Amino acid sequence: MTSEVEQPTAVSEALGYEQARDELIEVVRRLEAGGTTLEESLALWERGEELAKVCRRWLDGARARLDAALAEEAGAEDEDG
Repeated sequence: MTSEVEQPTAVSEALGYEQARDELIEVVRRLEAGGTTLEESLALWERGEELAKVCRRWLDGARARLDAALAEEAGAEDEDG
């Protein structure tokens, strides 16, 4: 059995980068617009933090893949010449 705190994280893990980014943009828009209660604002902030972490993991993973591809390419060039 999972708690309410754990459920959003599990759902967020399944989000793609674009989905997380788009939802994060909406969260920021709502926070900037104001008109929410303190409780709603805190919930939005927490969701935004979670979505930002999801985006960061995707970007870090993309950077690692790019670095690996560049290292592989450099290794192949070293072998050739």
